[in-house]
Amino acid sequence: MSTKTLPSLLDKMWHDYVTINPLAQKVHDLFTQRGDKVLNDHIALRTFNDPRVNIKVMAAPFVASGYKYGGEYFFKEKKLYAHHYEHADATLPKIFISELKLEECSDVLNKTVKDLLMQIPAGKEHDFDFCSMGTPWKKVSKATYETLYKETEYAAWVAAFGYRPNHFTVFMNALRSFQDIHQLNDFLKAQGIKLNASGGEVKGTPEVFLEQSSTMANNIEVQFSDGAMQIPACYYEFAKRYPLPNGQLYQGFVAASADKIFESTHKGQ
Repeated sequence: MSTKTLPSLLDKMWHDYVTINPLAQKVHDLFTQRGDKVLNDHIALRTFNDPRVNIKVMAAPFVASGYKYGGEYFFKEKKLYAHHYEHADATLPKIFISELKLEECSDVLNKTVKDLLMQIPAGKEHDFDFCSMGTPWKKVSKATYETLYKETEYAAWVAAFGYRPNHFTVFMNALRSFQDIHQLNDFLKAQGIKLNASGGEVKGTPEVFLEQSSTMANNIEVQFSDGAMQIPACYYEFAKRYPLPNGQLYQGFVAASADKIFESTHKGQ
């Protein structure tokens, strides 16, 4: 049965996310045990720019729930394009949706993606909770995953995990025990948690009004059509926002930083 309301959809997305990324629940609990209130800054979704499943389609349930377009972002090297959406209720997470620009990818990748999308039941992509249903296609083979990964890790991730949150994000401004992102990172590392060091552990600066860091995605065993394999799943991000000259907190994203955050699902960093 479809999840028809925004609160139930967000709840479903969180429970699915921590099921395949138990590290996020562990980190969340570490904060709450310190008396911190953990607010979610944003949820990230991945898709392809095919008209059946593009950003507009993925954003539809959120737009129907009162979300508004907040900005666009370009990632030339990764062949990605993204929008973010935000709600007037500041306690609701922003939604960051990226899509792979298929026209810039190989014929082999395009054929693979087309074969996957052809398996989606007619109209299923318009279900309110489509963005949290997982893989709406048959399991791909290990070789297909590896072929996609060599061209773009992003496509391999979507082929293996389908439609579900790629990551949730702790809104650091709401934490009492950590206001410095470097101290937060040191705390996480002391717990044995590996951070994404691509471009430095902290992406961004107060001067661009946003600092971000993230864990590396945990490896989980995924069933492929020809057996199981351990691959990177999801990660947890941390965002510290700074006020603009008008005094309001910056609500957007910094493409140069997000470009490196995407690499939290790369293998063997």
